Amino acid sequence: MTALLAAGLSDYSQVMATASTDALVDERALIKQAQRADARAFESLYRLHIDKVYGICLRMTGNVSEAEDCAQEAFIQAWNKMDKFRGDSAFSTWLHRIAVNAVLGRIRKSKREQDRILAVADTGLPTVEAGDTGELRDLSEAVDRLPKGARNVFVLHAIYGYSHDETSEMLGIAAGTSKAQLHRAKRLLAQQLKQQGFEA
Repeated sequence: MTALLAAGLSDYSQVMATASTDALVDERALIKQAQRADARAFESLYRLHIDKVYGICLRMTGNVSEAEDCAQEAFIQAWNKMDKFRGDSAFSTWLHRIAVNAVLGRIRKSKREQDRILAVADTGLPTVEAGDTGELRDLSEAVDRLPKGARNVFVLHAIYGYSHDETSEMLGIAAGTSKAQLHRAKRLLAQQLKQQGFEA
């Protein structure tokens, strides 16, 4: 079981690998241009980061349509706030925080929408990429079935590699709550995978 989780997270890490040093240098130039209202530069930044931003939104909402809307909203907000990016953190981290806030804002906006998101997540419909192994698909489906709080922490901390402090800041919870939710997520994932016949 532990080996399966580790293998699945390793595959996720490869999918979410960061850009090369050359790309980061180019990214800095694009950021400066976008801050001067250069729409083409921002479009390039969009292309560099849309997959990861959409991935966060999809994992947090468990719904393709909601994730698309939240990712679009995140980039609209990023464009409007480009002058506020100071480089204190990586641009991707700044974007991910905006995306997390877009998801949380949408959930807060309507209780009915929240119920619909949770209902879709509870069905356990697979959201897998072409080429995924069967074990990775099982892990992906198990993550989608986690309760919202545990899923959000697991996505940000275990999949995207944010610290508990960063995760708690993005989600507006205490660091201790983040740790507790991660422990809960791991326990529930282990239970789900064991029920599917995977042994520890």
